[in-house]
Order: sequence, then structure tokens, then C-alpha cells
Amino acid sequence: MEEKIFFMKQALNEAKKAYSKKEVPIGAVIVKEGKIIARGYNLKETKKDTIKHAEIIAIEKASKKLNSWRLKDCDIYITMEPCPMCMGAIINSRIRKIYFGVNDLKAGACGSVIDLTKYKFNHIPEYENGIMEDECKDILQKFFKELREKNKKTNIESN
Repeated sequence: MEEKIFFMKQALNEAKKAYSKKEVPIGAVIVKEGKIIARGYNLKETKKDTIKHAEIIAIEKASKKLNSWRLKDCDIYITMEPCPMCMGAIINSRIRKIYFGVNDLKAGACGSVIDLTKYKFNHIPEYENGIMEDECKDILQKFFKELREKNKKTNIESN
């Protein structure tokens, strides 16, 4: 199995954990020298904390494991294009390359809304998108469809 597919499947497993907690199903893994050193999934609702995105959680865990904020020899696999906040953390942590599944047309910071790699920061990660795009898109669409149906049902019952 191609390495990128293997690691994106691991990120999707993290997204499924978020899904099971009724969180937006986004997952991330950080890889160094061909091994996963950190995992994360969205916990914004659970923790009632705006910054508990999958990428931030994974970056915090990787930094702790490596005892360094510099993750320069690491790559991150994310099921969805990072938002500006997460992209800022990725840039500041010196992550080498970003691999993501599906574009985020509302908040993506790798070209969908803004491309933060086009600015003159002291570190610019490379990125590659479209890895397991259909699978990454499917879990998000299923989540939001169920959420809309639940909200519709709640609205009908309250009338």
C-alpha cells in the first residue's frame, strides 16, 4: 500500500473517533521517519474549546513526544485542508509537508480561501491535496446530513 494512503487511512480513523463523539469528523496524524508520532481529532464541542482542532491536538502531542516545538522533519496528514489557525500552527511548528484529503471551501488555508504558503513566512511547508478525497468527503457529508436531519426533526417536534 502506498505510504500516503496508509497514513491518510490512519487520519480517517481519527476522524471516525470525532464522528463517534458528534464532533466534525476531521482527523490528523503526524509522521516522522515513516512512523506515526502523534494523532488528533476534533474535540471543539467536547472540550468547549475553539482551538481543539485535530491538527492542533496532533501538533501538541508531537511536540511533547519530541520534547521540542520544532517538528521540521515531520509531515502531517489531515482529512481536510487546514484552516488559517491550524495552518499558522503548522507553519510555526516547522512541519515539512502537509497531505490532506478534501478542500475546505469555507476556511481552507492551502488555496481554497487563502493560501498561506504564498506569504513570506520564515518557514513554508509544501502541501499535497486530494489523498483519499472521496473517503474524506464522504464522512463529512454523512455527518452534516445527519446533523441537518436531526435539526429538522428537532424543529418539527418543537412546533
